[in-house]
Amino acid sequence: MTVTLSPPRDQVTPRRRPKSRWRRGPLVAWLYLTPALLLFLYFKFIPMFEGLRMSFYEVRPYLGDRWVGLDNYRTILTDSAFTSAMWHTVLLAAGTTAGSILLGLLLALLVEGPARYLWFVRTAAFLPVVTTIAAVAEVWRIMYHPAADGLLNSIIGWVGLGPEPFLASEHSSLLSIMGMGIWRAAPYDMMIFVAGLVGVDRTLYEAAAVDGATLWQRFIKVTLPALRPVFWILFTLAAIRGLRIFVEVYVMTNGGPNGSSEVLMTLIYKEGLQNNDLGLASAGSLVLFLATLFLTVVVQLVRRRSS
Repeated sequence: MTVTLSPPRDQVTPRRRPKSRWRRGPLVAWLYLTPALLLFLYFKFIPMFEGLRMSFYEVRPYLGDRWVGLDNYRTILTDSAFTSAMWHTVLLAAGTTAGSILLGLLLALLVEGPARYLWFVRTAAFLPVVTTIAAVAEVWRIMYHPAADGLLNSIIGWVGLGPEPFLASEHSSLLSIMGMGIWRAAPYDMMIFVAGLVGVDRTLYEAAAVDGATLWQRFIKVTLPALRPVFWILFTLAAIRGLRIFVEVYVMTNGGPNGSSEVLMTLIYKEGLQNNDLGLASAGSLVLFLATLFLTVVVQLVRRRSS
């Protein structure tokens, strides 16, 4: 009887898969991705490069485009209408970002917990996010009716205030749009904060309570440091959302009165589709893209340094 000794495991050569099978997996994945990639190419990337090209031209559909170089960009950086629109965009983005994050954190602290009825409260609070923005803006435009019998003027009239012009005044139109933006964006921030609060170690709260920390001290020393990554994510998303605001302004004021609520997106729309100056509109779109990219990079660099 002969006994065959098998070689040690570390000396056994592993079987190699056939190259055809190894290549088949990535090929099938790329075949599934091809339709989506073609749609992205046709509807996103090709228009982006075409917009970049048009930003250096005076677009004349029937006469042929005329090269103007950086003239469109000079107009954007020097024209008073564009500079004021940029300033309004920055103010609206900053106010909406700060307000939505603060209100979202407050709502998250109120609805965070294991109670059964809280799912209904969270769902009701999240409804503005899933509602069409055009419909929300139209409802708020009606609520902001400047007459004494307007909805909001009637409410503040109960305490002896008003009536306020809201959207009809150059001094309050931008603030009114900001208020609506905060109301709509806060529930989205709330849900992300709720997800972040779930990950906070509960033993830290117990240890802080044993040490005699008050509720406010536990919030400052435990909750806020644990939510630091959430703050960075929300700041980036909210700031980009604020810079690209369009529908709210277009529906509620269309940039009025007298350009007091004009933002960069509405001005680009008017220049491109109403004044048929596609070259200037393309340059404005590229400036907005570069501003968004710059903001994102700066936030990421600050986040890495602080972590």
